[in-house]
Amino acid sequence: MLRAIYPGSFDPVTYGHLDIIRRSSRIMDELIVGVLNNKAKMPLFSVEERVKMLEEVTKELPNVRIIPFDGLLVDFASRMEADVVIRGLRAITDFEYELQMSQTNHKLEPNVETMFLTTSIEYSYLSSTTVREIAAFGGDLSQFVPEAVAVELKKKMNAKRRV
Repeated sequence: MLRAIYPGSFDPVTYGHLDIIRRSSRIMDELIVGVLNNKAKMPLFSVEERVKMLEEVTKELPNVRIIPFDGLLVDFASRMEADVVIRGLRAITDFEYELQMSQTNHKLEPNVETMFLTTSIEYSYLSSTTVREIAAFGGDLSQFVPEAVAVELKKKMNAKRRV
């Protein structure tokens, strides 16, 4: 059985992330979406909120599991008994960073391979940072995130405005 991890912050999950999740789930027997709980960053959504949104938007994919993690990716991959780490690439700048990370991960854990998937062209410009900025200014999110995520973003932004 081929098990892979697709790690990320997913703050919030976008159509670009979902593109990689769907395509990876067709290639792998099991795909674990690892939601990073990075204590060095201040995400908009808690790890629990991000897990919940991902579970909602991937519920039709039977071989996908959503699991939060912290610490080193290779340690998480070992705990999950994963063979492959999936990484999405939007542009050449992503590749430079991701290549360095994959080589470092391979030094730390030679049994875990990294597989790069290029993001579908219609999502190559998309990032969670851009989506958060559009949401902060009340822009239309429908072409960037699923409706369930847009609803949560609007709630979060409205709550921030009240503070």
